[in-house]
Amino acid sequence: MRIRATVAAVSGALALSAFVMPAAQAADGSSLGKDDIAQAAQAVKQAASHRTAFSASAAADTGTPYAINATFSNVKINNGKPIVAGTAAKVSVPVTYTVTHDAGFDLSASDVWVDVEIYRGAYDDPDNLLFGDDWPTCTDTSTTTSTCKGTIDVYPDVDLLSNADATTWKADGYVIDWNDQDPTSDSIDFSKVGLATQDELTTTKLQRLSKLTVNAAPEPVKKGKTITVTGKLSRANWEDLKYHGYTNQSVKLQFRKKGSNTYTTLKTIKSDSTGNLKTTTKATVDGYFRYSFAGTSTTPAVNATGDFVDVK
Repeated sequence: MRIRATVAAVSGALALSAFVMPAAQAADGSSLGKDDIAQAAQAVKQAASHRTAFSASAAADTGTPYAINATFSNVKINNGKPIVAGTAAKVSVPVTYTVTHDAGFDLSASDVWVDVEIYRGAYDDPDNLLFGDDWPTCTDTSTTTSTCKGTIDVYPDVDLLSNADATTWKADGYVIDWNDQDPTSDSIDFSKVGLATQDELTTTKLQRLSKLTVNAAPEPVKKGKTITVTGKLSRANWEDLKYHGYTNQSVKLQFRKKGSNTYTTLKTIKSDSTGNLKTTTKATVDGYFRYSFAGTSTTPAVNATGDFVDVK
């Protein structure tokens, strides 16, 4: 298990300096925090690419990782659906993929790390990075292929740096064979570390959770009289961890007759400068009123729970 700790996207000399600090940890990573894992994996990738950021550290002279013959395919994140996060609750979504490797290579060995993660920004200098709390479970399907199941775990109050994180993320995969070396040691021999990386495996969207309310009044109401329908469209703000009104958005007022399962759109209005909604309609028969929002690239669709109005 990867123990949750504060995660920041790491790269260059920052990742390396954090990586080479001594730490008494097991090679299987069982007591490593998520930030330790991100830093260690990033450091190996940078060692393989000979980035100039390594020139400031003695680790630049500790060799270059050798290539592992391993590739990723059939990568699917959250079953192809966007990842939606609010302001507090942890969000965990499934990740599945296939790894093809040399016969005899043990993908489940305690000193082998394999994972698919998602990132925003540049591959070699990510603005943010997300992956699972636990290592994936991989099952051999042949001598050269394994199917893996893991998660992407998101903690909005820890992982999400700003509302700019509501965008399209790319997925990359890696296999690291530490060959019994301690990933957090300050004397790693990189030439004895095996590495396979693969970028742009797939993409996924991260969206800000939306909320929508409705209230139809008066109730009960006489047939033919005016009903006023109010509500509010809001969405998560990852910078202050509160919900704020989503302004100037098209929202449909819909009605479902009592006994029916189908909503019909009556009109479309726009949310005001604070996300509030207000319109009127005529009372005809008993039924439910709701607002319906189709969503945007950064915010998922949402329907308000229908509010019943008794028409006399």
